[in-house]
Amino acid sequence: MAYTLDHIDTQILAMLQNNSNRTTKSIADELGMTTSPIFERIKKLEKEGYIKKYVAVLDNKKIGLKLTVFIGITLQGHTRSYLEKFVTEINNFPEIVECHRVSGNFDYLLKLVVEDIEAYEHFIISKLTLLPYLGNVQSLITLSTGKETNEIDLSRV
Repeated sequence: MAYTLDHIDTQILAMLQNNSNRTTKSIADELGMTTSPIFERIKKLEKEGYIKKYVAVLDNKKIGLKLTVFIGITLQGHTRSYLEKFVTEINNFPEIVECHRVSGNFDYLLKLVVEDIEAYEHFIISKLTLLPYLGNVQSLITLSTGKETNEIDLSRV
């Protein structure tokens, strides 16, 4: 039987989304509980796959990655082989931070983060366009970002 989240689980997840560096004790204190059941719940949430991993969210601009580009990709074919090869290749490119198979005008939507427009051009010329099964490529260069978050509003689930 699948594990079902309760109200305490969703509160724990919300707290960890906001700050994954929080201690079990601080979470327990805020929820008015002891550390042992909170620790067990967190371990269960990890085991059941609700928590995939813990990360630090970096400021791209501060580390020199000032350009974000979304790239719509259409492949030449839509066989399982083409799709699998494309995803395998994309996973070898560290500049690509997200890859989504989508419906609509594109087969895939990529999110690329690089230093500047020259690095973007280099990526397109020396990596992306060398993929043999690539059809159409359309790029959208981000001018500014109005919202960027990894937090999911758990009141919706």
